[in-house]
Amino acid sequence: MQQDISQPREDRSYLIAIVTLCIALLSISFAPIFIRFSETELGANATVFNRLFIFVMIFGVGRAVGQRFSKEPEVSDQAPLTLQQWLLLMSVGIISIISLGLWAISLEYTTVAKCMLLNNLTPLFTSLGSLLFLGKRFDAKFMIGMTLALSGAIALGLEDLNGAEGFLIGDIYALLSAVFLGTYFLIIEQLRNRFSATTILLWRGAIGSLLLLPVVAITEGQLFPTSKVAILAVLGLGLLCEGFGQRLLADCMDKLSSSFVALFLLLEPIVSALLAWVIFLERLSPITWVGFAVVLTGIYLARSSNAATQELTDAKVQAPIS
Repeated sequence: MQQDISQPREDRSYLIAIVTLCIALLSISFAPIFIRFSETELGANATVFNRLFIFVMIFGVGRAVGQRFSKEPEVSDQAPLTLQQWLLLMSVGIISIISLGLWAISLEYTTVAKCMLLNNLTPLFTSLGSLLFLGKRFDAKFMIGMTLALSGAIALGLEDLNGAEGFLIGDIYALLSAVFLGTYFLIIEQLRNRFSATTILLWRGAIGSLLLLPVVAITEGQLFPTSKVAILAVLGLGLLCEGFGQRLLADCMDKLSSSFVALFLLLEPIVSALLAWVIFLERLSPITWVGFAVVLTGIYLARSSNAATQELTDAKVQAPIS
């Protein structure tokens, strides 16, 4: 039994988790583009509200209909939720909308390049939180891999900063967004011990939408988009980035650690650049390709570390939303 636990990377489920993480990365890489199009009409808070609201309406209704016509008998032999689990479910919505809101606001004051550069520091905050609050230990292989990946990502960000303009307040918002995003990953990692990814995301979307509704009404006025561009943008955020990307991201965290997932997401700006290269024919410099190789090397080293995987426990039970 001990041998099976010590070699999770050879398990088929671990490989599926890696593939799932790759698909999630591709999906969420469209978020900056959708946010920019949405903010041509809506404010930052309204953009986040629509992202969460669309996910809850479509996936929540779909889940309810599926359960209504499901022929499988209900299972009620699970242990009742603990106070800690209730608090985590509540906080996942609060922390996520703070992170998304700060990120969207930062894009109003600074460039995408600066925003992505500061968000690249998320793995540091996630790993620090795992060390301080979860007692997780990182071996030398993971630390070297994280250092390499961060170096490559920061080098790419510094290259993009050439000639970029922005205000310091935007940089502060982006940095705080990275802190809250790292906290969000830690919460998701804990919740995946009990809940399915869809359940967690529905809680996140429902709580986030309710909290943002009065904020948008008071500070921005306009709640929903009216132009075709903004409507398509928020639909993309709700369906592709939230419903597909974030849900798959949470789904793979029952096998992968939050620190590794945050590290893997350093590829997001690179994937966005590759998409721009294919779609808009934007030029990629040699430094971009070198940075891409360095980040991939660091992620590969981190992946081969035991710190990249979730610790297996007997509490890995998924429950339907209550």
